[in-house]
Amino acid sequence: MSTDSSKQVPWNPFWAIFYALAVFYAAQIVAGVALSIYPTLFHWSHDRTINWLSNSVAAQFVFVLLAEALTIGAIYRFIQHYKQGWGSIGLHRPRLKDIAAGFIAAPFYYVIYLLVVSGATSFIHGLNVNQEQQIGFVSVHGPLQMIMTFISLAVLPPLAEEIMVRGFLYSSLKKLMPGLGAVLATSLIFAAAHLPEGGASGLLWIGFIDTFVLSLVLIYLREKTGSLWASITLHAIKNSIAFFALFVFGGR
Repeated sequence: MSTDSSKQVPWNPFWAIFYALAVFYAAQIVAGVALSIYPTLFHWSHDRTINWLSNSVAAQFVFVLLAEALTIGAIYRFIQHYKQGWGSIGLHRPRLKDIAAGFIAAPFYYVIYLLVVSGATSFIHGLNVNQEQQIGFVSVHGPLQMIMTFISLAVLPPLAEEIMVRGFLYSSLKKLMPGLGAVLATSLIFAAAHLPEGGASGLLWIGFIDTFVLSLVLIYLREKTGSLWASITLHAIKNSIAFFALFVFGGR
C-alpha cells in the first residue's frame, strides 16, 4: 500500500475541489489572454490572429506551457498556504522504482482499456471508437516543431495533470469520502474534462472511457508506490505513444 495513504491533507476538501476546478479553467483563460497580447502588439487583423492562435505550433506550445505552469503554480500556492510541501500530495523525490512501476503498468493499462472498450461497444451502439481527439496541433513540420509538440503533449500535461488530479484533487477527495468513492469521483472528473475534445464531432465518449480507465490505473500506482512519479511516468508513456502514432508514423 501507499507510504502516505494514512495521512490526510489539512485543508477543507470542498474548498479544494472548487479551487481545482477554478484553476483548471482560469489557467486556460489567462494563458489565452496572455497569448493574444502578441498579435495585438503588432496590430494583426482578426482573421490573422485567429489563424495564428489556432494553427501555429509555437502559439500552441506557449499556450500549453503557460496554462500548465499556472496550474502547477496555483496548486503550490494553495498547499504552501497550509504550510505543506509537495509531499503532502504525493510528489516526493523521484525514485527509480517509481519510474519502473510506470513502465511495468503500461501494458496492463492498454489491456484493460481494450477489454473495457470491447465491452462498451457491445452495450453502447453507435460508440465511435475512431473519433479523433482535438489536441490543438494540426500541422507539424521540422525538428523544432516536433520538439515543441512533444513537450506540449507528452511532458507538460502528464506533469501538471498528475499534480492537479491524482495529487491535489484525489488527496482532497480522500478526506471527503471513502477510498473507492474518491477513486471514482477523481476518475469521473478527469474523464469529463476530456469530453469536449471531440470538437465539431461532438462529445468524445471514447476519450471519456480511455481517460477514466487510465485514471483508475494512475490512482492505483499512486496508492501502490505512495508517489506521483509512477503515474506521471505512465501518463507520459501513453501520451508519447500517441504523439509518435500521430506525428511521426501517422504523418499528421
